Amino acid sequence: MNVLTAAARKPWYREPWPWFLASLPATAVVAGLATVWIAATNSDGLVVGDYYKAGLAINQTLARDEAARAMQLLATLRETDGALSLSLTGDLPAWPEQLKLTLAHPTRPGMDQTLILHHAGAGQYRVPQPLMPAGKWHVQLVDPRGSWRLAGVLHTPFDPAATLAASPTPQPSQGD
Repeated sequence: MNVLTAAARKPWYREPWPWFLASLPATAVVAGLATVWIAATNSDGLVVGDYYKAGLAINQTLARDEAARAMQLLATLRETDGALSLSLTGDLPAWPEQLKLTLAHPTRPGMDQTLILHHAGAGQYRVPQPLMPAGKWHVQLVDPRGSWRLAGVLHTPFDPAATLAASPTPQPSQGD
């Protein structure tokens, strides 16, 4: 071995290629740990375990929509003076003293809210406005007995007004 060969040779850790090759699996480990962290902190909602009961609940929901359609119920939800104001019209035998309003966020179940609206006279209902981040919300209005249901979509910050109506009757497909 001559003097020039010994001086030109560097230790392995001073070469770029071993570090490059080691960085590939290290990057995969970091990405895997990040994926595990994301999955642990942002869990999905649970899947329904009893599909038969879920099917019966769907039939009950359809009956509530049909009852709302039969009474020609329509509600308008708006924000006024730091409160949610709801105007309900239709063929009700009597105005319920309270209504249950559910605000469901489409992607974050932890942000869902249930509010009790109090009758203010002549089909008007009010409740203090909850804290609602900007975005799209699915809204459902039901009476205290759960005999009818109105549904709609609300965009916050508030549109001028959101209309809640009975869901349309599902039509059978052409292949049925």
